[in-house]
Amino acid sequence: MRMVMRIPSHRASRGVSFLNLVQQLVYFPAVVLSSVGASASITVRASSSSSEAAAAVRMSQIEPPPPPPMAKKVEHKMEMFGDVRVDNYYWLRDDSRSNPDVLSYLQQENAYTQFLMSGTKKFEDELYAEIRGRIKEDDISAPERKGPYYYYRRTLKGKEYVQHCRRLIPNFEAEAPLSVYDTMPTGTDAPPEHVILDENIKAQHHDYYSIAAFKVSPNNKLVAYAEDTKGNEIYTIHVIDAETGAPVGLPLVDATSYLQWAGDEALVYITMDETLRPDKAWLHKLGTEQSSDSCLYHEKDDMFSLDLQASESKKFLFVGSESKITRFNFYLDIAKLEDGLVVLTPRVNGIDTFVSHRGNHFFIMRRSDKCFNSEVIACPLENTSETTVLLPHRESVKIQDIQLFSDHLVVYEREEGLPKVTIYHLPDVGQPLKSLHGGQAVNFLDPTYSVDRSESEFSSRILRFSYSSMKTPPSVYDYDMKTGISVLKKIETVLGGFEASNYVTERKWASAPDGTQIPISIVYRKDLIKLDGSDPLLLYGYGSYEICMDPSFKASRLSLLDHGFIYAIAHIRGGGEMGRQWYENGKLLKKKNTFTDFIACAEYLIEKKYCSKARLCIDGRSAGGLLIGAVLNMRPDLFKAAVAGVPFVDVLTTMLDPTIPLTTSEWEEWGDPRKEEFYFYMKSYSPVDNVKAQNYPNILVTAGLNDPRVMYSEPAKFVAKLRDMKTDKNIIVFKCEFGAGHSSKSGRFEKLQEDAFIYTFIMKALDIVPAQGSGLN
Repeated sequence: MRMVMRIPSHRASRGVSFLNLVQQLVYFPAVVLSSVGASASITVRASSSSSEAAAAVRMSQIEPPPPPPMAKKVEHKMEMFGDVRVDNYYWLRDDSRSNPDVLSYLQQENAYTQFLMSGTKKFEDELYAEIRGRIKEDDISAPERKGPYYYYRRTLKGKEYVQHCRRLIPNFEAEAPLSVYDTMPTGTDAPPEHVILDENIKAQHHDYYSIAAFKVSPNNKLVAYAEDTKGNEIYTIHVIDAETGAPVGLPLVDATSYLQWAGDEALVYITMDETLRPDKAWLHKLGTEQSSDSCLYHEKDDMFSLDLQASESKKFLFVGSESKITRFNFYLDIAKLEDGLVVLTPRVNGIDTFVSHRGNHFFIMRRSDKCFNSEVIACPLENTSETTVLLPHRESVKIQDIQLFSDHLVVYEREEGLPKVTIYHLPDVGQPLKSLHGGQAVNFLDPTYSVDRSESEFSSRILRFSYSSMKTPPSVYDYDMKTGISVLKKIETVLGGFEASNYVTERKWASAPDGTQIPISIVYRKDLIKLDGSDPLLLYGYGSYEICMDPSFKASRLSLLDHGFIYAIAHIRGGGEMGRQWYENGKLLKKKNTFTDFIACAEYLIEKKYCSKARLCIDGRSAGGLLIGAVLNMRPDLFKAAVAGVPFVDVLTTMLDPTIPLTTSEWEEWGDPRKEEFYFYMKSYSPVDNVKAQNYPNILVTAGLNDPRVMYSEPAKFVAKLRDMKTDKNIIVFKCEFGAGHSSKSGRFEKLQEDAFIYTFIMKALDIVPAQGSGLN
């Protein structure tokens, strides 16, 4: 998935000398800045001292600010269907990430970014302090009960990463029913906290560190976790003793983060092929070499990728193989590992199935062209072809997920663009399963919000879920499915005097060119906003992969709202907010609906005086970066500034190259440009192919050198072509993180620094940075 960021500016500050730039360049190894058309060039090596750099500047007697980096042009012709495209920046792609010319260019861009931002660095630092000041740095997550323990994550003051911890449950009784009022004891008489793994220690020698899976064995004695130290999403799996932390066996290398226990002495995991497509499922027995692991399944079709889930009952593992329109599943009986994988739902083109288990039945969420919003069916374990419809397809309600308990089925749905949670009581195991009616709905108060399922105890009647809105911090609830009582177990602490009542959330609808109504979620601080067109506004969009961008809370965003910004999300087609057809109408040969929907939302916000063109900024990331690139080419006059985070902008060239990760599996998302119709349709919107000689707003583009989803060269080429062709004097800033991937930096405070950087850039673009001045006038 080519799945954040925000935005831009005006003109380079005349208050910052070239000396500042060169002093900053000291921190970039082997950077060479060549002034195009100038008689002087300056080279600063990693070994140079600040005084040497300063001396170099004095000798050169260069006073004016430097021009932006200009990538060299090397003609590269590509021809198909009689159409010739010339890519002068194709040379920027280096799969090894080691070409000196490429790295030098990226370093020049980073140095130029530092130069442009130096005039507002003091404000950026103050903004970062403000954002960080809202965070309760020493905190714990809502504890989860697993067997005789409470498991949770702890953060420490000043530390970037979490500790994975647990405590024994006093007087634990395995058969005792759970209650929504249960709490983890923490007093002096409570069992002591045990730190299983401290990520801060593990991350000490890495620029990037992420644990994507942390799985406790059924007997609670061991932990398996998947670790990424580069940001390239290639994981190493470690198994440790939960009490001592001692390693158990050798690590499993070159894996995905798909990992599950198969009993207490075996693991199932998934590896990738050379294009990073998850293609093989493996069974590993503890105490054996990885080379002796047995391959459970090899998916050879390069349009399909594997994933791995455990049933809530913990009795089965499910290996799914899916393309963008088809999904089929195997099951592995944990009590009969020797039987290997067994087909549960067969491969049928155009049918998606997601599966789970309870008692003597498998439960299946099934989507087809006929049942496009999905239905829920069940089948006996011993006869998977004998199915019973439990919840039928409905055109107005999309079934998005199901969660099983020993006595209940929880269905996560969407209606009119909003998430719903409905609970159905199930008959006793062994009794016939029939169509379900009269579900119990969980009620939510905000006009727009997000709800996510959380880990829950299968044998209990307690449903745990997470809830938030754009003015409600993330909140974890335990809900008694028998009594309807819900208890708040944890709400994210927001310091700095935050009061939710100071903020207003709204839901509005914009009309697309074809008359389709597009929902918009809006939040602002009611005592600061005038709604007369003078307020600054940041509009976010995504619109791909059927992903729902539900409005949720982000503490750092308060630094925009408290500076008088309005924040809005355009729920455009290509996403899944309004059902499966919403997605279908924003992909393939209907992809341009995504872009025109976003433009319609922007025009609506201007018309209703939420902002004006001169105060409107836009933001999108990954496939949302494609959105930003496309609308910038289509309507550059509509926006003051734009942020394209790790943007998928070289669509046509990438989708023509099956050696690039994700390409083959995404032909069903974007189309296969080896077919003429798709080739010319993609070419008509692909941002790199549609940059033209016109005025553009201020633009910030980000990239991650190790990004496996959107290669760094895509945003690099986009920036280079924009610099060469645009006719305005607005700025383009390109920031490439050398030690990160698609999700940028990994530390929690590092991510806050990125937010401060982006917000500062937005305010510079709008010329509203206080005191020091924006440096962009």
